[in-house]
Amino acid sequence: MRYPADDPELHAVVRRFVTPGRRYLKLGGPLARMPEPERTTFLRDLGEAAAAITPPELALLLEGGWRERRTAAWLIAVARRTEFRELLGEMLLASEVGFAGTAYCVTFATFATDADADLLAAYLDRYLRRPDLYYDQPAAMGALLHLDDGLGAGRAARFLTPDGLWQQWMDGPPRKRHHTTPDNYRQAVRELCALVDESARHRPGEKR
Repeated sequence: MRYPADDPELHAVVRRFVTPGRRYLKLGGPLARMPEPERTTFLRDLGEAAAAITPPELALLLEGGWRERRTAAWLIAVARRTEFRELLGEMLLASEVGFAGTAYCVTFATFATDADADLLAAYLDRYLRRPDLYYDQPAAMGALLHLDDGLGAGRAARFLTPDGLWQQWMDGPPRKRHHTTPDNYRQAVRELCALVDESARHRPGEKR
């Protein structure tokens, strides 16, 4: 892992794309709750950043910590840079850092192909079997359900059977039991994908 404080190259990219306005803190749930007109301004700036950043700069951010990775994933989603799909899938499965996995799930939900659904299903296959770990299982389930709506594949169904892997995971440590339903996770991901789409419309040259 690379650190901006020790890496001038990474530091320069972070200063341009990650830290302005503390962007990395506002991606995800905080963005969904952001009032207008602040949200429109934020999404416009995000769309412009997604158009400006280069693939090598995105790859560099993905070598950093959670701030860099979360921001990179959103920029990848907005710019529809599907060439990063497999790398993000590997990073989601590895779960090396916290606070970034939900952004990967939103990116897959935005790309919206069978390949993205397969990556989410692979993650759930591994981490729903770990009731001791509370990682990005809710976001992955919400994203997979969202993709099922569009693709009609029903990949999430096998996880949601009575006494299936989802219920086994939910029956783990007590703090999981207070979480909401899979349908609510699906709605949350759908709202974030809509924000990605709105931001994408602000990219220079994009049709409004």
